[in-house]
Amino acid sequence: MKHNVQLTILILVSSLLFGCDTYNKDEFKKLIQNSYDRVQAKAKIKGNFCYYLGSVKFPYTDEPVLADDIQWVIWNKGKLSRSLPLFAEIGLLTRQPVDGKEGLYHYDLTELGQEYLYSSYKKSGSGRTIYDNSFCYGPIKVIKVTDVSEKTYERGLSGYNETQITVKINYQVVNTPEWVINNQDKLKALYGLYSVLLPDVTYPQSLLYIKGKDGKLHEKSWYYLLMQP
Repeated sequence: MKHNVQLTILILVSSLLFGCDTYNKDEFKKLIQNSYDRVQAKAKIKGNFCYYLGSVKFPYTDEPVLADDIQWVIWNKGKLSRSLPLFAEIGLLTRQPVDGKEGLYHYDLTELGQEYLYSSYKKSGSGRTIYDNSFCYGPIKVIKVTDVSEKTYERGLSGYNETQITVKINYQVVNTPEWVINNQDKLKALYGLYSVLLPDVTYPQSLLYIKGKDGKLHEKSWYYLLMQP
């Protein structure tokens, strides 16, 4: 089963989004486009759609699963055993056999891989450094806000008497690279049917906002999508 991890950010929306009786769709379009652009610029990523490789630091040499590995390590090695050979085949990684160790390979980034890599790291509770790496593509261009609806729930995501604003948009993906277009079937086989987004195709998306007591809106939707192998 493929899992998409939705990463969230918090945005406070000013009153200019509101008209006399309805929400201003043009202002929502500007806000949403600015949000996509800001996240991409802040994270220094090539686009809003990211293929997660696993926790890995390049250069990397395959590590077999050991009897004393904790479950997280086993899961991570499993992801790497699927993702790294694929991106070596596509051309974003090099792959060389390890002398004297059948079935193990040494990986490093190619020039193309360096261009599309998004890398970050964090410390685990045990002090382990976790290096997260993805290949990202596809900046989003918002074409149109098609609908804005508001509904109040007695009990919502953040508490009682919560007002939710659903914004439906149409968007296109800009500059889908050739390595994605030419390897659609392989990428879909590992990352899921909807992991490849093509240029000049319009896609729908729903974004969710929560209206605060001060009237400002808190964004609850993803602005880049981390796709798991």
